[in-house]
Amino acid sequence: MDALNTGDHSCLPGKRSRAGVRRPLKQQLRIDMTPMVDLGFLLISFFVITTELSKPTAMNLIMPADGIAMDLGDSNAFTVLLDDHNRAWYYTGDWKNALEENRIRPVSLSGKQGLRGQIIRRQQWLDARHTGEGRGGLMLLIKAGPGTSYKNLVNVLDEMSINQVKKYAVVNLTPEERTWMQKQPRMK
Repeated sequence: MDALNTGDHSCLPGKRSRAGVRRPLKQQLRIDMTPMVDLGFLLISFFVITTELSKPTAMNLIMPADGIAMDLGDSNAFTVLLDDHNRAWYYTGDWKNALEENRIRPVSLSGKQGLRGQIIRRQQWLDARHTGEGRGGLMLLIKAGPGTSYKNLVNVLDEMSINQVKKYAVVNLTPEERTWMQKQPRMK
């Protein structure tokens, strides 16, 4: 009975206790989603901004309509020939006259001394003639062969845009021009 009076309850029936061992408390699991939400918004912002910044730009390309060919004054015609070996030539006026007078010249598609310089010279020549259109009358004819690289065609269109040539057309090579280009020696 002394055990009951001393306050030692370890001997009472139905009560179990172990000395020194505590029962673990069950804690509720809490996950902080704030960093995940921040990361999500950062990724969304990144993709929205990059898609807005990387939109492709396009250049207007107006192709001539099929039908009866329009006559073009020889003084306004400036023709660029492109082949499939990254070579280019230019001439002014009519093909037959340019061939007879040996006025078909090779030209580089880049730089101020290349095609850009030739277009500028032709525009200045048209301005000096004091015609109604001046440089606005220049008609750039781009004649690309079947194997011409897309890059070369775009380079010519870029030069046309840089020099503010308002009239242009991408047309097919004539058989005479194609034969002439094939006979030209390839540069190494």
